[in-house]
Amino acid sequence: MAKSSNLTRTDLDSSFESQLSVSSRTSYRSLRLAEKERRKNQTGDPFVLALKYFSEVKAGTPRAGNDILKRNLVLVERVGLSRGMPPEAISVMLDFAMSLRMGTNNQFTLCVTSVRVLKFLIPATVVPQEAVVRAVSWLCVGKIAISTQVLFLRWVLTVFDMIDSKDHIRAIYGFIFSFVTEENLSPYICHLLYLLTRRESVQPFRVRKLLDLQTKMGRQPFLLHLLSLYKVFYPKLVTLALPSRMRSGFKIHNSTWKVALCAVQKRNNGQVSSDISLSLGLKDETNSRKRKFHHLELPSLSSSIQSNSSSSRSRKVLSLEQLHSFPHLLDNLHCIELPSQMASLLGSSLALCYLDYVQDDSVFLRLNFWLGHALHEEFLYCSRDGSSGSSSEALHFLNRLLSTQHFLQEGFSSTEGFLYKFLNVWDGSLLRPQILGLLSDIPVVPSSCISQLLFEPLMQLFFTSTLFFKCSVIDCLNNMLLKWLTWHSVYALEDGLDISLNRHTPMNMTLSGFMDSVMELVRFVGRLATMGLQLEGCHSLLLSFILDFYETVCDMFLKYGLPLVVMPPAGVFYPALFSTDPVSVDRLSYIMYRYKKNLTSAKCQQQETKQAFHISRQTCQEFNHYLLFMVNCLWNSKMFLPGMAIEVDQELLVLSKVPEPWTSFDLNHHPAFLGYALDFHHKVSLDLIHFRDHLICIAAKPWNWYLEFLFSQGFQGLQQFAQSSINRRSVAGISGQRGSQPTSR
Repeated sequence: MAKSSNLTRTDLDSSFESQLSVSSRTSYRSLRLAEKERRKNQTGDPFVLALKYFSEVKAGTPRAGNDILKRNLVLVERVGLSRGMPPEAISVMLDFAMSLRMGTNNQFTLCVTSVRVLKFLIPATVVPQEAVVRAVSWLCVGKIAISTQVLFLRWVLTVFDMIDSKDHIRAIYGFIFSFVTEENLSPYICHLLYLLTRRESVQPFRVRKLLDLQTKMGRQPFLLHLLSLYKVFYPKLVTLALPSRMRSGFKIHNSTWKVALCAVQKRNNGQVSSDISLSLGLKDETNSRKRKFHHLELPSLSSSIQSNSSSSRSRKVLSLEQLHSFPHLLDNLHCIELPSQMASLLGSSLALCYLDYVQDDSVFLRLNFWLGHALHEEFLYCSRDGSSGSSSEALHFLNRLLSTQHFLQEGFSSTEGFLYKFLNVWDGSLLRPQILGLLSDIPVVPSSCISQLLFEPLMQLFFTSTLFFKCSVIDCLNNMLLKWLTWHSVYALEDGLDISLNRHTPMNMTLSGFMDSVMELVRFVGRLATMGLQLEGCHSLLLSFILDFYETVCDMFLKYGLPLVVMPPAGVFYPALFSTDPVSVDRLSYIMYRYKKNLTSAKCQQQETKQAFHISRQTCQEFNHYLLFMVNCLWNSKMFLPGMAIEVDQELLVLSKVPEPWTSFDLNHHPAFLGYALDFHHKVSLDLIHFRDHLICIAAKPWNWYLEFLFSQGFQGLQQFAQSSINRRSVAGISGQRGSQPTSR
């Protein structure tokens, strides 16, 4: 029994081993079959076979009656238009199209196939730059028709942001520039050169060539734009006077591939570079029917070089989207690759830090180009239907633009040009805080054109608007003046002769020109304030914003170093002095105190150095007149008397039946301080106060107590004015039986 048991166990072991070997052999066989099947499928893939055919086809292969060519061409065309072509396929088909290897010596017959290939050359991911370089080299052969060359250049401009790297393309900059003399190719060559230009690309002989072309062809927009870029890099090389505001000189050339690229992007679920969605302007069915393009949609932050590509690894390039902290940015400032769409910089705080650091002016040119196009298309050329979706999109975009400009502490030139046009069609209510915020960021405008560009449209809106819009406009102009003065104090040269308005533009302005612009702005606000107070009945809210503005104006010399003093007009001074709001009177006193400090400091500096600005006699007379009137009105009780600035006929004063009308606006009886006088009356002893005709008259000794009481209520401006302009030895004499009167210093 034991023996049989052993035999049975042995048989089981051998049976198990045999089954294991059989299963192993079966598994290995299935793997070999799967690998063989995969290789068979790969080698038998019709698309791969078609690409192999086009890569190996020999020159002179007949085109007519070639069924293999037609079958492979239809296959590749179907793949290209449906799901896009991979980089390897782009290289093969582009080389096939530009080499003209099919057909006879008939140039028309040769180019038919090339045109067809270029039209379905839709990239699925990226375009290899080597393929573009090889295709450009075929342009010098001379066999390609001009129309085919134009189509190729249009294709390059369309997929420019999808090219994986542009170093080798920039290396043949001179070769590409040689085609600028071709009349039919010149607009597209200039556009391509504009995208490729770096500082080292600008050479004197190229500038001369472009100027010669302009002499022959006239002032073509594409030539002017390329010259303007050259002038940014080297202003001394381009002596041509270029217009300050030019419309776009480069047209969009993606109409041939637009529909196919949109279809590929939708099919691949957004795997195509997000930059193309911006350049193509994909339509969103949920938006307004009048909004055809995503002009205000910020593209995602993505580099044209893939992070895992061989070129990025060899050059140790780091894209901005790979940065995760500010220290990481500082450690890699030397190897950062800019994104393919500069508009994506607006959506990242780290990218804005790098934008503020980088010294490449072409970055700001590209960003200004996109901003100008987006703002014009959205707010000027595209009719709005008032839908909530588009309004929220515009609100988000303008808020983002505002935060960017505040971060950079300067406005964009494209925003400035847009605002000058938009003010003429603006109703004053559409996105008012954002529009006025952008308006306050514009740089200094020359005095010769500031009235036409800025003052006239604002004046029309100001006089036909509500109180709150008037306050918003005054606040906007105050912020504008503050930024102008700050730019002057920061960027003015030591000799005070030249002021650079913007470090990214070649525009300069002399100190006298800057002072003229500031003078025009202050006088314009004075006119607005005078008329606004009349229209709104001297409203205290509007008066508060006006006094904010003149608090800036009164300190232009001491705070900002601008040798200019401008007094407020009478239409602002007297309403503030006679206001029923004590805060307004207190702020006017502080403004007069600061005016005196600035004028005194300027006069002392003029006497010491003999180089300070000359204070005009009219300015001094206006200040002395206002100062004397305030002292006589608030302290000396000389209102409505002969010889004062405001005279009233004595018969009218008698008919008014107001006792002692000349005391109506002193600190005892002023409507703004009457409540404080009553409060003071209840807090002091009754033997020091007596009533006369139901009017308060504070006796001589408690006068100083009353002033201290007012100053303790927070009227610091009134206190500073009294300490600087009133002779304190005479203040104690102010009473009902006034003896000696205080005088202004």
